[in-house]
Amino acid sequence: MLVAEIIEQARDWERAAHVAGQTIAFVPTMGALHEGHRALIRRAGEIANAVAVSIFVNPTQFGPGEDLESYPRDLEADLKLCRDEGVALAFTPMPETIYPEGDRTVVEVTGLSEVAEGASRPNHFRGVTTVVLKLFAIIQPDVALFGWKDAQQLLIIRRMVADLHLPLHIEPVETVREPDGLALSSRNRRLSPEARAAAPVLHRALQAGLQRVIAGARTAEAVRDAVLQELKAEPSVTLDRLDLLHLDTLKPLDRVSPGKTLLALAAHVGGVRLIDNLRA
Repeated sequence: MLVAEIIEQARDWERAAHVAGQTIAFVPTMGALHEGHRALIRRAGEIANAVAVSIFVNPTQFGPGEDLESYPRDLEADLKLCRDEGVALAFTPMPETIYPEGDRTVVEVTGLSEVAEGASRPNHFRGVTTVVLKLFAIIQPDVALFGWKDAQQLLIIRRMVADLHLPLHIEPVETVREPDGLALSSRNRRLSPEARAAAPVLHRALQAGLQRVIAGARTAEAVRDAVLQELKAEPSVTLDRLDLLHLDTLKPLDRVSPGKTLLALAAHVGGVRLIDNLRA
C-alpha cells in the first residue's frame, strides 16, 4: 500500500493505475476508521480493481465551537485497517496541502445544503463539497463510495457530481450498526459508558416513526410524535433537530411520501452530537 502525503504522489499512483487499465474506487474519510468504513472499503474492492482511501480531518466543515480539536485521530490504526483490507493508496495530506496559502475557491450545492443538518451547522456542507471536489480532482476515481448514515451528505455529493458532469459514479452503502442499533460513527469513541447506554434510543426513535408510517400514518406531525415519544425514554438525550425530508429534493414534508421520505435527527448524547436517519 502506498501512503501518500503529497498530491504529486497520489496523482502518480492514479496515472499508473489507469494506464494499467484498472478502475479506481475511492473512499473519502476523516480517519478514526471503524466497521462502517470497512464496509465501504470492502464494497469498493468488489466493484473496482484498485481502492484509494483518503484520511483527512477537514477543518472547513467544522464550525466555531465544534469538535475539530477533539475529533478522534489514530493514523497508525487507520493505516493498519487499510492494509488489512487491501487498499492500494492511502492519501493522508496535511491541511496546508489541501488548502494552500491564497486558497479562495469554494463549492456549494444551493437548495440542499441549507436545510436539516445544514441549518444546524451553517457552511458545513460547503466545507464538505469543497474538500470532496478537491479530492476527486486529485484521485480521479471512477467510483466513490458514501454511506447512507450521512444521508444528506450523500445526496448533496450526488447532486454535485451530476451538476458538474463529473465522470464518476457515486455508490451508496447502507448504514452499519451495532447490535443494539446505534449507527457506527467515529464520534462514538467519545461517548461515556452512560452515554453509550443511552445512545441507541436514537435508532429506536426513528424506528418508532417508521413503524407509524408502516401502520398508515401520513402526516409529518404523527410521525414526529412517535419519534419524540420514544426519545422521552432517555431524558439525558437532547434533541437538536428532527426532519422529514423528500429523499430527492431534501424539501421538508408535511405529509409522508412513502418510499421517498428521509426521517433524520441529530441529538446530543452526553455532550457528543450524533446523527442518524431512516428511509421511509
